[in-house]
Parts: sequence; structure tokens; C-alpha cells
Amino acid sequence: MIKIKTSNPQKIKNFWNHCHFHPTDAVEDPWGKRILDRISYDRSIDTVRIYTMFEDIAYLDGNGKICYDFRLNDLRLDYMIEKGFNLLLSYNFMPECIAKNKNSTSTVCKNKTRYKGKTINTSVPSDYLAWEELCFEYTKHILQRYGTQIVSKWYLQCFNEPDIPQFFMSELEGNSENTLIRLAEYCKLYEAFEKGVMIAGGEKLRIGGPALAGSIDFFEGFLDYVNKKGLKLDFLSLHNYGTNPVKLSDGTCPLSVKNNVNKHLKYLDVIRAKGFDNTEIIYDEWGASTAGFFNREDAPELMFRETEVFSAYYVKLIYEFLKLDGNISKMLICLSGQHEMTEDFSGFRNFFTLNFIAKPIYNAYVLASKLYDTLIESESENQNVSVVSTKNANGKYAVLMVYCAENFDENLPDICEDVNFEENLEGKTLKIYRIDKETTNPYRLYVKMNVKQQELTPQDLALLRNEGNIKPVSVSTLRAQEHVSVKMSANSVVLITIDD
Repeated sequence: MIKIKTSNPQKIKNFWNHCHFHPTDAVEDPWGKRILDRISYDRSIDTVRIYTMFEDIAYLDGNGKICYDFRLNDLRLDYMIEKGFNLLLSYNFMPECIAKNKNSTSTVCKNKTRYKGKTINTSVPSDYLAWEELCFEYTKHILQRYGTQIVSKWYLQCFNEPDIPQFFMSELEGNSENTLIRLAEYCKLYEAFEKGVMIAGGEKLRIGGPALAGSIDFFEGFLDYVNKKGLKLDFLSLHNYGTNPVKLSDGTCPLSVKNNVNKHLKYLDVIRAKGFDNTEIIYDEWGASTAGFFNREDAPELMFRETEVFSAYYVKLIYEFLKLDGNISKMLICLSGQHEMTEDFSGFRNFFTLNFIAKPIYNAYVLASKLYDTLIESESENQNVSVVSTKNANGKYAVLMVYCAENFDENLPDICEDVNFEENLEGKTLKIYRIDKETTNPYRLYVKMNVKQQELTPQDLALLRNEGNIKPVSVSTLRAQEHVSVKMSANSVVLITIDD
């Protein structure tokens, strides 16, 4: 039995419908642009984080003077704004023309296809005044083009994962000694970034960092520096992944939402100790596992990204984060791997397959986007059923449920749950949506079809795309004091909506 109450209503912000999308995967790429079109149409995503790709912007003219070309940037941002997205802009990577080390480069992924084959420069600037000027000129440009009213709603962030060599100072190994070197340089980088942005836009703009990969020592040192210098820091951007493919494969860190929760609690300890209790927290990357450019060839266990398990993980994480005491403003799922795809179902970290079939994780985002801004009490007698109950001012309900074990065991028994609403809802319309092994699950259907990728016909693809289109499994009119009966199998996600 699940009881939905109307007592103790609590206003909440939607921190769960946001994503990180590489810009080179988007506007310049037809496949990526199609995704942006779809998520805009479905209103499944509010804020999109993208890299500014500074190497596309700054260059030296014939006289050795730094010049700027914002045309490609404008193309990307214009499209994002046209589609109605709020933005988190990461000010990176280092343009070669101001890079101290021209050979401090990274491709980030194994097949060198990320960022459409671009090699990114991870160097510190040769002159921090040049970096400050770059941040100033870029900020001034976006303010002139889009206006303060729009840009002040955005989040402006200094660099990405400066605590690891893949993104900052790749010439140095990733050990504790080098982490301190990176910290010292990043602090100077952030201070110059802050000055450049502030001169251009002043207090109205929201700035933050450090887009931390996970080093607690780095995080503590950065916050100490901000306090010492009195720098503006409107939000803390942090990354929160549950595990990685290696630890997932060898069993040392299996899938568990507790991994994300424990990392959050470690971050909170630092935040509170350094006096940033009221600072907005943004998980500008989250995931059940890192390495979006890895697939089943690297770790067969990554196939959970194709199944109902990933959607269950996401909803369970929403439930757990809502229970925690912490100022989480947004969590943005990191999408990547599209340029690596050669088949539809291979375990990459994205919303859609090669042939644009929606995965369960995407449809979980669609369902979660239907939650309202007021959380109400709910009780579940089954410890494996987690419930997020919401209601709006017009008396409409949206109740999101997930049935799963902590380790997402697929052998949980099927159940049938009665959902009891305190309020008399006679005459209102009930809709039930479901994601499970048999419903809204293209990969499970593909397995049943028993065909190889190269043998998929246009008819097969049409069936798979239709399977990926979320729709109600039941629509009915409620009778007086009627219980809503919901069938659930292992790792199923169910949304109940009640409307006039």
C-alpha cells in the first residue's frame, strides 16, 4: 500500500531535468541537432551545459595581435536560445595562441572522435592577463548579443575538471603532488576569469566553479583561496558519478545510488566547513558510471545504460537527493559517445541510439519533467518502492515511483501496489505511464526480435522507435475513493498523473 497525503507541502525546484551536451555534438552535427530539437519539443530538459570551445574563438593576426571570431559560438548559442534552453557555459579550453604549453593537449576519448576530432589544449595561459582579457571579451560579446536579462539567467563557469590531467595540464601525471600544482594554477585561472567577467558584466552575472572531477584536497584548497581573496562565487559546480567501468566490471564498486549520495555528503562536509552553506550546488555532470565513450566492448556491464535499470537509477537518485539536506540546484546528466556509435544498442552514455531510438533513461527524463513544484507526503509499505509525490496549485497530481533494490537486482518479484489518495478524486482523469522490462524498452524488444544490427529493416526500426515513444498504458476516470492499482516489476518506473 502507498499512501499519498496532502499534509506538509514543500516547495521544491526541479533539479533533475538538465543535461550536459558537447557543442560539437549539437549544432554542427545533424544527429545532435535532432536530439536538441526533440528534447526541446518534449520540454524534458531546462538547462544545457556546453563548453565555450575557446580554441574556436581566439587567434593571432599577421602582426601577432590576439583577435576574436565569435561566429561559430554565436551559431551554437543562437540555436540553444531559439529552442528555449537556459545555459551553463564552461569557459574553456585554452586557445593555442595564449597557451603556455602548445603540447599540453588531450583528445579525452580513446578513438579521438570527441569534439568532432578536435584536440583540446589543456595548458595554463602564457599570460594570465591574456586569459582575463579573453574572458572579458567573450562576456562582453554575449552581453551585447543576447542582453543582460538573458545572460544573467545563465551560469558562467571557469574550465572543466581542473583537478585531473585529461582536462587541465595534461603534461602532468594525475598524482597528489601534481594535484597541488594544478590547484595553484587553477586558482590564478579562476581569479583572472572572475575579474574579466566582472569587468564586463558586474554583479548581475552568476559565476562559479570548479567543475570538480572529485579531488577533495583540490576542492578544499580552491574554497580557501576564494575566501582568502574574497572572490565572487555564486555556485559550486561539482561532478558526481556512481562508479567507473573498471570498478563496475571487477565488482569493486557496483551500481548503487548510495555511491552518489555518499559523494554528495563528502562534498557537503567541505562546503559547510569552509562557510559556503548557502551557496548554490550544481552537479554539472552526473551519471551512474563515468566514461561515456566506453561501451560494452570495454565493459559488458555498461549495457545497463540501454535498459530500464538506468531509468530506475535516475528516479531513485531524485528520491534520495530530495531527502537530503543540501542546496542542490541542478544535476545535469552527461551525454557523450555519439561519435563512437556504430550500432544502436552498445552501452554508450546518451539519450538516443544511432537510429534515433529513445532509450528508457530519456523517457524517465520525460516522466520526471511532469512533476510539479510542490512535494507532498507519501508512505510506502514496501521498502523497495520509492515515491516522489507532487501537486500543483490547481489540485493536479504527479506521482513518480520506482521499484528497485539497492543493487538493482533484476530478480525482484513482480508486485501490485495500491495507491491511496486522501483526497476524493472522483471524476478526475487518471493516466499511468510505465517503463519496465516489457514496456517502453526498445533494447529488450530488440533482443526478442533476435536480429543483428545489419539485418534491421526499416519496419524493424519503426517498431523500435515506436517502442521508445512514451505514452500512457492506462487512461481512466476515477470513481469515488478508488484505489489506483499499479503493477510493477524489477526496476520499473511508474508515473501517475491525475488531472481535471
